[in-house]
Amino acid sequence: MVVAVEYSGPMTNNLRAARKAACLEQEELAARSGISQGTISRIERGSPAPSVDTALALARALGTTVEHLFGDTDANAIADLAATGT
Repeated sequence: MVVAVEYSGPMTNNLRAARKAACLEQEELAARSGISQGTISRIERGSPAPSVDTALALARALGTTVEHLFGDTDANAIADLAATGT
């Protein structure tokens, strides 16, 4: 049984912010990720919670991590350190 869960966590805002920072429209992100524009729109509005596969595909298409999209600040700090080589 699959249960749809409404999700209003950080990913809804972080996905939109990451997409806009990459200067991508939803349609362009859909083409890059293989996730439909409708699904991206629904995730950005908070419903439904994305599957692991969907979250991974979106993160890869945006050049970021799932942790960043879900707002894991510890992972973000580690990624920032890794990027700067410190």
